[in-house]
Amino acid sequence: MNRSIILIGIGGLLGSIARYLLASFFTKLFPSAFPYGTFIVNIVGCLLIGIFYGLSERYNWFTPDLRLFLATGFCGGFTTFSSLTFENLVLLQSSEYLTFALYSIGSFAVGLLAAFGGLSLTKI
Repeated sequence: MNRSIILIGIGGLLGSIARYLLASFFTKLFPSAFPYGTFIVNIVGCLLIGIFYGLSERYNWFTPDLRLFLATGFCGGFTTFSSLTFENLVLLQSSEYLTFALYSIGSFAVGLLAAFGGLSLTKI
């Protein structure tokens, strides 16, 4: 149990740092009411978790510890559902209803497609 917690914690630390750097980069690259940084991070996180899941199902070298580190730890720290929720609240309070709808639906739909795509990539 302690080993699992350490693996998840280190993965989460690295994922959180990666999220901050990537989200900041895209927010500066695409300044807009639409939160591109969080959106892109969430989609990339969905793609990665699909890839990690697929690799863990396909290859013996992808150990349960590696899956904990990458899927639970890194992706858990990397994806930003709480940020997505907060940004949607701000969009609603700002009466940005179209942006709210596009961001909410896009995050779910494109995220699901990205996770499926990541899983599919491991079956090639």
